[in-house]
Amino acid sequence: MSDPGPARLRVPARVRIMGWLLGLMVLVLAVVVLVVWRLSLTDVDNRVNRGLEQEVREFADFVAAGRDPRTGEVITDPTRLLAAHLSTQYPENNEVHAGVVVQPDRLTIRVEGNPAYDMRSDEALFRKIIDAPGSYGDTETAGGTIRWAKTQLAGEQIAPSYFITAYSTGGMRAAAMSTVRLLLLVSGFGVVLAAGVAWVVAGRILAPVRTVRQAAAEITEHDLSRRIPVHGKDDIAALAEQFNAMLDRLEQAFGTQRRFLDDAGHELRTPITIVQGHLELMGDDPAERAEVVRLCTDELDRMNRIVGDLLVLAKAERPDFVNPHEVSLHELTSDIDAKVRALGDRRWVLEAMGEGTVRLDEQRVTQAVVQLAQNAVQHTEPGAEIRVGSALLDGRMSFWVTDSGPGIRQDEHGKIFQRFGRASTGRRDRGGAGLGLAIVLAIAEAHNGAAKVLSEPGSGATFGIDLPATPATEEQQ
Repeated sequence: MSDPGPARLRVPARVRIMGWLLGLMVLVLAVVVLVVWRLSLTDVDNRVNRGLEQEVREFADFVAAGRDPRTGEVITDPTRLLAAHLSTQYPENNEVHAGVVVQPDRLTIRVEGNPAYDMRSDEALFRKIIDAPGSYGDTETAGGTIRWAKTQLAGEQIAPSYFITAYSTGGMRAAAMSTVRLLLLVSGFGVVLAAGVAWVVAGRILAPVRTVRQAAAEITEHDLSRRIPVHGKDDIAALAEQFNAMLDRLEQAFGTQRRFLDDAGHELRTPITIVQGHLELMGDDPAERAEVVRLCTDELDRMNRIVGDLLVLAKAERPDFVNPHEVSLHELTSDIDAKVRALGDRRWVLEAMGEGTVRLDEQRVTQAVVQLAQNAVQHTEPGAEIRVGSALLDGRMSFWVTDSGPGIRQDEHGKIFQRFGRASTGRRDRGGAGLGLAIVLAIAEAHNGAAKVLSEPGSGATFGIDLPATPATEEQQ
């Protein structure tokens, strides 16, 4: 037997929802932090470059003026010129200004600002800057990377002089990185807060789903009464409504099945007992055997009719039980009249015929009216009058059968349309199972109509069905 392998880890939907939300949030925050970091570095570079260019222009303007701003004296000596310019400068943080005079044996260096280390003693750094071919550049120092700009004073002086301005890019970038770190800290707090909110929100969103799952787990074929409370008008509420509708259909289907089994067991038990008893007591006499066979055949026929009636009632629960289409009411009534006359030796009277075209299932309606006529035959004597008719008025149609039988008490009018329901008055035909009028009611209700009876004891009875001329089910289609 092959190994099925390890079972897959089942991740709850709540965790998956929270994971997706947090994943998206972390991704967005990561992009934001990365963009802020890149923009901060770009801003530092732009500020440094602008600062260097500004200082170079200011020094060029100062050299062009050639005067001490405090005394107005003209300065021609490069060393004094550098010193005068440096004395007027107030460097920002991470900014350094330097004046360098190249002597034959050494460099004279003056530094203004707050460098990260003692740049005055770093003669090698300034020689590297002076010897660099360009006017701008980046150089590594003991205090980190600096970006510099240099300007050499023009003239034939014996000692070349330079004005050098520089920014500590490492220090300025460190300040920018502190902003990024603060943003990361805030983002981390936001992720933690979002995780809690996502957990609560996902729980509230999935609460109806858990209710559906719990309801599904509690449902059995013996108890389909559980329903889910519906709140709001969102997709979750729609899910709950659909689930409740499904439970309604299941309960209806199981109810139909149970009623069919109960009805079948209730009504078939008697003929089965009769057949079994006659077969057990049957002797060897041919005449007796023939009588037993006749009785058994009669009971089996009755069982067959009962099963057929029960199947009709079971089908009445299905949406395709009736198939309405346009029918001439006059022709349908005429056909029904012709069929019921073969049911028994009675004085049949076609009392009225409606005129017009209606929508109905003519086979089911014929079945219902014929059943009413059969019921009238069973409760009347040969030669008795039975009237049949139909009418169409104000958008409704009706079919009726009137007999001159013993009639029915008022308190039994609702009972006789129930399954196996019989009136206490009148004779009882052993071939009837009490399902005929239940079938009539099912056909009428399938057409969105009703079955009715008008009767008093000793005054006969009028049974009929009242239907809309255009069934609501057909309009919706």
